[in-house]
Amino acid sequence: MKNAKTMLIISMAIFGTIGLFVRNIPLASGEIALYRAVLAAVLIGIYLLVSKQKFDFSKMKKELPLLLFSGVAMAFNWILLFEAYKYTTVSVATLSYYFAPVIVTVVCPFLFKEKMTVKQIVCFVMSTAGIVMITGIGDLSAGTSHFTGILFGLGAAVLYATVIIMNKFIKNVEGIHRTFLQFLAAIVVLVPYVLLTGGINVQGLEWKGLVCLLIVGLIHTGVTYCLYFSSLKELPGQTVAILSYIDPLLAVLVSVTILREPMTFWQIVGGILILGFTLWNEMPEKETTKK
Repeated sequence: MKNAKTMLIISMAIFGTIGLFVRNIPLASGEIALYRAVLAAVLIGIYLLVSKQKFDFSKMKKELPLLLFSGVAMAFNWILLFEAYKYTTVSVATLSYYFAPVIVTVVCPFLFKEKMTVKQIVCFVMSTAGIVMITGIGDLSAGTSHFTGILFGLGAAVLYATVIIMNKFIKNVEGIHRTFLQFLAAIVVLVPYVLLTGGINVQGLEWKGLVCLLIVGLIHTGVTYCLYFSSLKELPGQTVAILSYIDPLLAVLVSVTILREPMTFWQIVGGILILGFTLWNEMPEKETTKK
């Protein structure tokens, strides 16, 4: 379990730095997403071959449409997140993106006919208040670009929530296999999207942008997903939930310290509300025993 925890910490720490590298890739968001999917799919495909993890296509036939659709949602989720990085700070984009679990909490009762608990309602209200604080409604000093970035981040959160919810319906495909197929679906939809929007421009990249692109595709996606899913098998859900917050916390730290991006007091408070109440919502209730 110790090795699994280390792998999860490393994967979350790597995830938390993706904004820093995406910022240094002078390509359209769709093209970055395409190369990310291609590079990661190749690396994960090699990993599956080396580890001799075979696909059981007989089990996944019925779930194939869900896999493909979730892959499409993942692709455009990346595009919107990368667009958010362009319009606002990495910290604000990341915190907006981490509204996704709150969206899942609100939608699941309708899909699975569950009742929202008082705790879930409180978490939703307080996380929403955090988004309002980050947005800075009533304060136009940050300009429309900042607000546009938040909208892109929230759009990415909606698509990420869509992927999470669809994965709940996919029960016969293992995590790493599911992700590999989702990457393939993302590639299928991203190729025509890129050709129809801005075309292929990777040949014009200088060495810095090319290195950052390789790191985003191979390290931030390929290697990190392998580490992440390998660790999930051995760790309890509560540990995963807590350690997953290394990602947004590190993203905020990178934004403020390395990229020197400003963050107001109310944005900090909003970020604490989002992450704090989202984490609390994911923590299981303590069971009470009668004496």
